[in-house]
Amino acid sequence: MAQELPNTAGNDKFYLRYYVGHHGKFGHEFLEFEFLDNGLLRYANNSKYKGHDLLKKQVYVSPAVIKEVKRIIDESDILKEDDKYWPEPDDVGRQEIEILHRNNHISFLTTKIGSLIDIQDSEDQDGLKCFYYLVQDLKCLVFSLITVHFKIKPIQN
Repeated sequence: MAQELPNTAGNDKFYLRYYVGHHGKFGHEFLEFEFLDNGLLRYANNSKYKGHDLLKKQVYVSPAVIKEVKRIIDESDILKEDDKYWPEPDDVGRQEIEILHRNNHISFLTTKIGSLIDIQDSEDQDGLKCFYYLVQDLKCLVFSLITVHFKIKPIQN
């Protein structure tokens, strides 16, 4: 459940970090990204599959992008959830999300969720659905930002 922080001037800070990973045949594979209040987006993807190495990128995004991330968080209602009845991380892997937003702080931890089928037997299906859809929205946004910023080649004259 969200921990409300003391309401002091200038305490409306924003931070988001997401991690998903596991230890498997190819070692420690993970995806991690974070948004900082100043607009810095950090992205790391460690996939040893087919010999790939750790990919790290960072880019500053506009205040409009941070505003959109905050909107996605607000509309998800994740700040109203609690991970008390979520499955613990296991051999499949783990997911973590930490959000500091609107004087609330959450830090959730659960097992990897590949699809909605994975949460059917959970004690808190609604909370995990909320988490699952939030993660899908955030990953889509982050992948789009990273792709646009780093993959587009300028037009050659």
